[in-house]
Amino acid sequence: MFMENATEVRKEWSQVIDSVVREKPKFIKRTRDKMWLSNLDTMSEILDAYSFTAKKIIESDQTVTLSLNEIDLVENAPTEPEARRLLAISIMEYSIDYYNDYAYWSSASNRKAHIPYIFKALIMDDIEKLGESIQCQDGEN
Repeated sequence: MFMENATEVRKEWSQVIDSVVREKPKFIKRTRDKMWLSNLDTMSEILDAYSFTAKKIIESDQTVTLSLNEIDLVENAPTEPEARRLLAISIMEYSIDYYNDYAYWSSASNRKAHIPYIFKALIMDDIEKLGESIQCQDGEN
């Protein structure tokens, strides 16, 4: 791999950051630890492959329930746009909680697959955009 030594990176920190922002990500090695340093635009491009999808159920009272497929989150509201907004808020709140206790949640076998979605939401950092990005599919009641 194209690993750079952490000691050299530390010595040239400003140049390394400039290079990462303007040129390309860096692979860094410190003893046995291997890391990747990139700007958020690159990470956002990588995460474009991941999308939020939800089953949409029209309830008997005509409200809309959205059940997120990637993470176990469900919201109900009088309209689909409102349900999307509530689901986006739930995704963001979950993502913040997950990130704040990352060591715990990322090591849980039933939560490890959430990692790309957590970072996608955190990088997006926009409830409106997040809600609009949810792809809804008709579900059964």
